[in-house]
Amino acid sequence: MTSRERLVDAGLAGVVLVAAEVAILAGREPGSIPRNWFAYVLGGVMAGAILLRRRNPLVEVYLVGAALFVYYAIGYPGFPPAVVLAVPMYDAAYAARTARAVPVPLLLLTTGVVVSLHKGTTPLDAVDIFLPQYALVAVAVLLGALVRSRQALAAQSQERLKAAAAEQQREAERRLVEERLRIARELHDTVAHAISTITVQSGTALFMLDQDPDKAREALTAIRRTGKEALGEMRSTLGVLRSQGEPAVSPENDAGLSRLPALLDAVRAAGLDVEVESRVSALPEPVDHAAYRILQEALTNVLRHAGADARARIRLEQTGDALEVEVLDDGTGPSGAGGGYGLKGMTERAAALGGQVETGAVPGGGFRVRATLPVPDSGGER
Repeated sequence: MTSRERLVDAGLAGVVLVAAEVAILAGREPGSIPRNWFAYVLGGVMAGAILLRRRNPLVEVYLVGAALFVYYAIGYPGFPPAVVLAVPMYDAAYAARTARAVPVPLLLLTTGVVVSLHKGTTPLDAVDIFLPQYALVAVAVLLGALVRSRQALAAQSQERLKAAAAEQQREAERRLVEERLRIARELHDTVAHAISTITVQSGTALFMLDQDPDKAREALTAIRRTGKEALGEMRSTLGVLRSQGEPAVSPENDAGLSRLPALLDAVRAAGLDVEVESRVSALPEPVDHAAYRILQEALTNVLRHAGADARARIRLEQTGDALEVEVLDDGTGPSGAGGGYGLKGMTERAAALGGQVETGAVPGGGFRVRATLPVPDSGGER
């Protein structure tokens, strides 16, 4: 209990003490015995019980009731019991102990009514005397219940606000993780493709440097073009990391199937024979981007693992509400080999759109990558 709470309890006890002692002093009742020191001690007990209001409000109520019962039983001049019962009954209602505390004021007030009628008080006068007492106790109980209800409602609202804030934090963290994974995939696809293509093209340039300088020059030109494109994509991706808000142009906006001819030129310049079969309508941007990245990663794997004489065939076919992307090679090595993140990244891209990726070796040699991507809407022929 804080010092402020102790101060409030002491103040309430003082108010009840003054009210009880004044009521005892002002009491007038025919046939009662004179007040003495013990009557005022009982008033002090009624006030001292208030100090238990936070620890045990039921004990507070019953202690005040017991002191009142002793006071009336001795025969001291009576006074309205609600004067000292109001605060304990408020505390009991506030602590949700109303049902177990209500018998105390009911017993004392009802006994007072019976005794008054027995002494000759008319029923109308008895109602006039005791009805305000019942009303005061009822108001104290209702006020305690109301304050308890309001505080419980405020606590529930606070809990909901905390829960909402925690949910927002979790959502922000989830979005951050997703964004980091997306950027990691972008960087992997960009760098892996560029490095693999440049490695093969530089080997071709070295081999043809003396035998066919023109062919070597073409390879070096292709290396330069591939490097510039990779740097541009990396700057765009890193710009997302540096920006404080939403970037005006996301890297996904400039990497779609419209860049497929440039991708084919790069891998063909590296020596890979590629055939393309395409029946694709206009695609939504996320599907367009994912299809291009899957093709890019699959062709990069062919360059890296399928062997020098490998050939690849690309099939793009849109049927109904799905786009099928297939890259099939006839290489001597497994195009899906290695412990990198390429195949995992393709799977994640497809799963983010509700699609799937199937990879595996082909009987007789070669490797197949087949992705199925849902297409919500389709436009005209591409």
